Amino acid sequence: MGILKRGLFVGLLTTWTLGKIIFPITLIVTILGYTPVLEWLAKLLAPVMGWIGLPGEAAIPLVLGNVLNLYAGIGAILTMDLSVKEVFILAVMLSFSHNLFVESAVATKVGINMSVVLVVRIGLAIFSAFLINLVWNGGQELAQYGFVSSTGQPEVDGWLAIAWQGVTSATLGIIQLAMIVIPLMVVVQIMKERDWLKVVSKAMAPFTKMLGIKENTSTTLASGLLFGLAFGAGVMIQAVKEDGVAKKDLYLVFIFLVACHAVIEDTLIFIPLGIPVWPLLLIRVITAILLTIAIAFVWKRSEKKQEIEREGATYEH
Repeated sequence: MGILKRGLFVGLLTTWTLGKIIFPITLIVTILGYTPVLEWLAKLLAPVMGWIGLPGEAAIPLVLGNVLNLYAGIGAILTMDLSVKEVFILAVMLSFSHNLFVESAVATKVGINMSVVLVVRIGLAIFSAFLINLVWNGGQELAQYGFVSSTGQPEVDGWLAIAWQGVTSATLGIIQLAMIVIPLMVVVQIMKERDWLKVVSKAMAPFTKMLGIKENTSTTLASGLLFGLAFGAGVMIQAVKEDGVAKKDLYLVFIFLVACHAVIEDTLIFIPLGIPVWPLLLIRVITAILLTIAIAFVWKRSEKKQEIEREGATYEH
């Protein structure tokens, strides 16, 4: 019972820590969804959409997906007559870059610079879209969407009702967070106290070594891959406190996770769009691995160079 109590306490504390970020941002963004702001942003982006092979109207699901969430973006796509190629480009972009405000703010709580998260996610979305548009000549047929209910904003009337909708959405977001974070932290606590975590770390050692990061980040990687960036951050908050995760490993793990997280949910929800989801999953995973390895390599080279310079300076003195 002691382990369960400690795990429950850590879970509640982590939910409170993340909830203080998620609640106000979700509230503000939900209210913005009922104003002309998002429509204005979409119109602003429309002229540049042609550079990545998309019509101007495709700016709407991109804005909704990035400002609100994937479901809002997908709901907007389902109302449009787009080709398979255009839908696939949008799906790849949204898989890299979605729910930016909440997920980027959560990453900062762990100690990650928000600008790094934004640059990586938006950069990957734009670069992948440009590349797909450049190399893929097919997919010109009209996309055939599967059966799915509308996921747009519910109709409300009046600012008081809009504010209440914002509070409701934010509260539901925290409840959903708690439902995953608390059991997850209880399991992590049990694994720690019974030394099961060491087994998991050793099993993931070849993968973490390939990425250029240490084994003590394995739980965060697994949590983020399965449950999402916010839940990975919840585990990482504890890992930073208890395991002394180095700043370099912290950044590398989150660079991997911002490119590839919640791989099961974030892949399956694209099925109603009628596009092949396996290529979508492979693009995310391969991109995340290659990007993390490349940054780890450059970082290591930079550290060695600094070390040589320090040794040279010491020798001169």
